[in-house]
Amino acid sequence: MYIVLITIAILLLIIAATGIRIVRPFERGLIERLGKFKKEVRSGLQFIIPFFDHMIKVDMREHVIDVPPQEVITKDNVVVVVDAVIYYEITDAFKSVYNVSNFEFATIKLAQTNLRNVIGELELDQTLTSRENINTKLRTVLDEATDKWGIRITRVEIKKIDPPKDIMEAMSKQMKAERTKRAAILEAEGIRQSEITRAEGERQSAILRAEGEAQAIKLVADANKYKVIAEAEGQAAAIINVFKSIHEGNPTNDLIAIKYLEALRDIANGQATKVFIPLETSSILGTVGAMAEMFKEQGKSEDGMK
Repeated sequence: MYIVLITIAILLLIIAATGIRIVRPFERGLIERLGKFKKEVRSGLQFIIPFFDHMIKVDMREHVIDVPPQEVITKDNVVVVVDAVIYYEITDAFKSVYNVSNFEFATIKLAQTNLRNVIGELELDQTLTSRENINTKLRTVLDEATDKWGIRITRVEIKKIDPPKDIMEAMSKQMKAERTKRAAILEAEGIRQSEITRAEGERQSAILRAEGEAQAIKLVADANKYKVIAEAEGQAAAIINVFKSIHEGNPTNDLIAIKYLEALRDIANGQATKVFIPLETSSILGTVGAMAEMFKEQGKSEDGMK
């Protein structure tokens, strides 16, 4: 009897243990009772009725879906191979389980369809240079479509876009030609700038040299001007003194008058073809003539006495 009771107790414990569920922090539990949704539970220790209740755990973390590469035709009829990844997170555990049967498969097919639509509106060059726009458009379209599934698309990334081999070769040649062109332009621009800089330097050097020569000529001219002015002032002072000596009859100034005449003689000895005699010379000659007449009269009187 005791063995039967112990066995029943053990069985009951085992059955009760099967009703214990542990929900982790990033999970949500959906409990069904006899095929009908009962409630949603959060993380922690949860109990269900064995054989009557069933719990479905939903991972609420962010997930990633790798969209397989597929061929897409661009607006200018170029076939490219596009590969993308989709990041999503579940916002409503109930909708993610009961509103769609296979979310990841449905999302992949939806992404492939919208990739064809978005890239089909762009030309090849735009497709290669507008990845951010493509990512944004795809995320918006997918997020709107998956909202009723309790899913939020957080990010869509285009991993690669591969044009055909012949297009790649043509693009490579075009890029090489463009780089060669830019290099030639930069080299020519460098030579031009170098010539301009050298010409500007030579011009500045010529300006500075001319300014220096002009300054030197100006200094020499100023020095000659001061010299001529000083000599002229000296000669003017000498002439004034001689003039005063002649007209005032001051015998002490006779020597100055004689020196003035000697200076005139030295001037006459030059290579000039003309000799300028000052107006004061007439007075000097008059004095000299009077002295000569006086000496002549004196000579005659001496002869008469003899």
